[in-house]
Amino acid sequence: MNLTKNICFFDLETTGTNIAKDRIVEISIVKALTNGEKEIKTWKVNPGIPIPPETTAIHGISDEDVKDAPSFKEIAPQIMEMIKDSDLAGFNSNRFDIPLLAEELIRNGFDFDLTKHRPIDIQVIYHKMEPRNLSAAYKYYCGKDLVDAHSAEADTLATYEIFKAQVEKYDELENDNQFLSEFSSQRRTADLAGFIHIDEQGNETISFGKYKGQKVAEVFQKDPGYYAWIQNADFPLYTKKVFTRIKLKSSF
Repeated sequence: MNLTKNICFFDLETTGTNIAKDRIVEISIVKALTNGEKEIKTWKVNPGIPIPPETTAIHGISDEDVKDAPSFKEIAPQIMEMIKDSDLAGFNSNRFDIPLLAEELIRNGFDFDLTKHRPIDIQVIYHKMEPRNLSAAYKYYCGKDLVDAHSAEADTLATYEIFKAQVEKYDELENDNQFLSEFSSQRRTADLAGFIHIDEQGNETISFGKYKGQKVAEVFQKDPGYYAWIQNADFPLYTKKVFTRIKLKSSF
């Protein structure tokens, strides 16, 4: 790389994905210097709040692992020293890592000015250079250019051909509808819009607002007016239908 300015590549492990509320539990920085050398530093951080078990299941860091680690405020001066003359880079860093790092620094009394650190997001570069749209998939799996893209019939036929090619290409894909449905699901939800999640125990939980993470049936019991608010609010009709089903089921 012909760098005109140092770049600090970094990644965060956190207590969750809420930029305003969640905290850092680990930060690693690889500083690429203009002279071709690099510096690497990694810190475990005591977030000062509990790490949810579902988050520990993802990154493997528990409350026990960080109980004796320094707070973010204690290591912030070292982080500021490391990034002071650098641009900032990461994977999905524009949407998550940089905003959360800025939040932590400002919360602890340290100034952060993005105009001094140009953001470079490797995920954005990846997606722009390797498009993940239907035409790109058709070219990759079928070796053909998609003619008449965005015509419903051409897109549907291309999707069908891609699906057949995927099943033939990957041995780990079972030629079974149920398996393929579960494999292609990125999240477990009871509704289509994702307002009602399904937890590991199979319970329907609310994914938004003041009752986020709580079981729908329990919320309806302790706050009867909440169901009426949902039905009158601007939620998709299918989401309202699922909320109604849960309410009726929990009434028995």
